[in-house]
Amino acid sequence: MPFVTLLLIQGPDQGQRYEFTQDEITIGRGAVNDIQLHDTESSRRHAFMRWTDTDGWRVTDEGSSNGTFVNGTMTRKRILKDGDQIQIGRSILVCHFTRSNRKAADRVQLMGPEHPADQSRIVSQSSGDGGRTFVEETAARISSSTAAGANLQLLYRISEEAVRPSGSLDEILQRILDLTLGAVGADRGCMLVADSKTDRIEPRVVAFRAGTDAGERIPLSTSIVEHVIRGGVAVRTTDARHDRRFEEAPSVLQSGIREAMCVPMQGRYELMGVIYVDTTTPSIDSVRFPGGSRFNEETMKLLTAIGRQSALAVESNRFQQALVQAERLAAVGQAIAMLSHHIKNILQGMKGGSHLIKMGLDDVNDDLILKGWSILERNQDRIYNLVMDMLAFGKERRPKLERANLNHTVQEVVELIQPRADEEGVKINTHLTSDIPESLYDQEGIHRATLNIVINALDALRQTESPVIDITTRYDASRDQMAIQVSDNGPGIDPVEQAKLFNLFESSKGSAGTGIGLAASQKILREHGGEITIESQANAGARFTLKWPAHREEMDGPESPTLGG
Repeated sequence: MPFVTLLLIQGPDQGQRYEFTQDEITIGRGAVNDIQLHDTESSRRHAFMRWTDTDGWRVTDEGSSNGTFVNGTMTRKRILKDGDQIQIGRSILVCHFTRSNRKAADRVQLMGPEHPADQSRIVSQSSGDGGRTFVEETAARISSSTAAGANLQLLYRISEEAVRPSGSLDEILQRILDLTLGAVGADRGCMLVADSKTDRIEPRVVAFRAGTDAGERIPLSTSIVEHVIRGGVAVRTTDARHDRRFEEAPSVLQSGIREAMCVPMQGRYELMGVIYVDTTTPSIDSVRFPGGSRFNEETMKLLTAIGRQSALAVESNRFQQALVQAERLAAVGQAIAMLSHHIKNILQGMKGGSHLIKMGLDDVNDDLILKGWSILERNQDRIYNLVMDMLAFGKERRPKLERANLNHTVQEVVELIQPRADEEGVKINTHLTSDIPESLYDQEGIHRATLNIVINALDALRQTESPVIDITTRYDASRDQMAIQVSDNGPGIDPVEQAKLFNLFESSKGSAGTGIGLAASQKILREHGGEITIESQANAGARFTLKWPAHREEMDGPESPTLGG
């Protein structure tokens, strides 16, 4: 059974990557699916993919309201091929199937000088710039040569693979090698690629033509590979017993191999590796090919051009990885700078509280001690909230869905925040729907998200006369949707600021806010398949609405009450 990689290239979850080894994968909006789409146009259980030994992977629509599309065509059931695109609602997933989890190094036998004398010899070689020459020559002959036109079309397809943004480097090179075998008429092939850290050239991907034994190891001569690497030349080999260049390094291919080609993967600045292909045609069958040979100068030039395109794919991948790493380091630096600033402010507050406590102890003054202790408690809460928001935002997790009553969760939030509200003179009104049903949600996550919104409202009311916060719970049966609304009568939020409010480290509170709380809350809601929306006008307060699927249909399933971890 192939390993499956699904990359989301469009939709609310764009950029998510899923890897599976099981033989059935469920897709939909429900949290119990293997792939949960936060896409309102997808059904709760929209479709599933299943592996069978006869057909391979097949996708089946489960009677969804908007249908399932494969490569733009609506389908009820369809066999999938590598590279197919599945569209569910507004989301598009690209399929990649890996035929084996065996490492390429395990499928290639590098044969050194200690092996017996080989049966192949180099019959021709070309310089490393043959790829560029071949493209130019092909373009010139395209109007009169069908073969040249086909080769140019192949190079165009390989160029597309080389710059394709989706998929790992191994997947890109695998597709290129699969195309290469059919183009040059080879039975087997492998790519040896230089490691970006050690510069050691090692087998990366292998491919076998249909009908050949894909379980055997490919015997590959280190002598030939070293010759190609040192000289930067492409070589074509047959019987090497008469090739004097390899009299002292007799490790070229055996095992009934008739012919082989090995070409450099020459990048813009350095050698990225080599491509090796061979045939396993018995001698008696070779008469079917012109001159008794499958490979000729044209096929070697074509393979050289493919080598250059493959090298560009490796280089592009390295640049992309380097850019991602640089952006990651920059983000880490920004996060550290921002967090250090907020932690410093908290520590300064704790230091001030400690100073008041010390003064109170020295003077036996209980009022000073209580005042200092109050400052310490507030700053302890601030650092606790900061750490919890960091954990909520930084950790990728599926919500732990448990049967619970939303009113109880909201009451816990109010009880926790009430002492601060009383201290600041803020009135909190709760409007809890009396007949709200039990539903499935992550109690800790929703508690955390609601607490952040209420704290945000408290902060906004510091300069407001007669400050009030209203907290309301709702259940929409027609949409099977839970909701919490948090409203305040504060100064409101500027429309320009609203668009940036959920960005990490964006805060409308100046130095008083971390810019993490709202971002973490939105992430929690999206993990539930929901979202947080804002309604606000200048000097007219703000209303935050947290809404997410109730998953009540799933409460009666065998996995209830706990469906995720």
